[in-house]
Amino acid sequence: MIAMGAEALRAVGIAPGEFVIRVNTRRLLNGVLDGVGATSADTRLAILRALDKLDRLGAEGVADLLGAGRMDESGDYTKGAGLGASEVTRVLAFAQAGADTRAETLANLVKATGDTEEGKAGLVELEAIAKALEALGAPEGDVVIDPSVVRGLEYYTGPVYEAELLREVTGEDGKTYRIGSIGGGGRYDDLVARFTGETVPATGFSIGISRLAAAMQIMGETEKLDGPVVVLNFDKEDPTSALQIATELRRAGIRAEAYMGASGMRPQMKYADRRSSPAVVMVGEDELAKGTVTIKDLEMGALKAKAIKSNEEYREARPGQFEVPRAEMVEAIRKITEAQK
Repeated sequence: MIAMGAEALRAVGIAPGEFVIRVNTRRLLNGVLDGVGATSADTRLAILRALDKLDRLGAEGVADLLGAGRMDESGDYTKGAGLGASEVTRVLAFAQAGADTRAETLANLVKATGDTEEGKAGLVELEAIAKALEALGAPEGDVVIDPSVVRGLEYYTGPVYEAELLREVTGEDGKTYRIGSIGGGGRYDDLVARFTGETVPATGFSIGISRLAAAMQIMGETEKLDGPVVVLNFDKEDPTSALQIATELRRAGIRAEAYMGASGMRPQMKYADRRSSPAVVMVGEDELAKGTVTIKDLEMGALKAKAIKSNEEYREARPGQFEVPRAEMVEAIRKITEAQK
């Protein structure tokens, strides 16, 4: 699941070194909590929530939250977990045990987690994950073991992981920002039990699609991507033909969608432009009768249109537009998309 998440981020165009997936396990955390005498559910939750803020508040801020409490810049006071100074030091030593490699981090954790049974079980889990990641060829830079990852939700029962974008971007205010977390997940056997009363093994990894898309746009990555082929819809009452053509293109491995609005041809063409479509497919009554489709290569059409001086000449030339038999549609579209790569 973790290696799959890393491959998914690579597949959308995020380069090595621009993201990281951080891995930990709740069992290791439970061992540390047992070791510092955190027996009540409220205290354990307060510790987990404090550790979850390590990146934002730093060690000093988290130490306050592990101890008596912390007052933020606005004057709001957050009650702490109530640990003593030695327990705070021990928890922070665990959270900061990360090193340059997964093997080095595991070695540090052996020293930091103490001798509890739950802690030992957590180490076994992380060792197994590290071994699997190596076998799967997951680079050290893609996936790291990070003891500070806790995931704030209480229902996690085993490994937890978070995906983070590392690239820094400049905002409209001229300041530099890091986009940060874009996904995460883990093992959550207790989640199903909350609804059914039965413990069921479960694991998952979710990616915030809207956040990731916004991040890709901020980083300028979406400008490099071609959108789908758009099949124009000329029958507002019955979009069957447009849907069938879009399905046929997708089955051939070509990204495509049918326009589903009630607009005329010009708004549909503008929509295709906004989607950065390489081409549009048009099927009206004439094409249906002849068993053909009309295709417009939008990139070629734009290039040829630059040499046309009048609307009349443009309508006559129809730059980038041609008609092919329906049976040859897929191959014609494929040639256009491959030529634009």
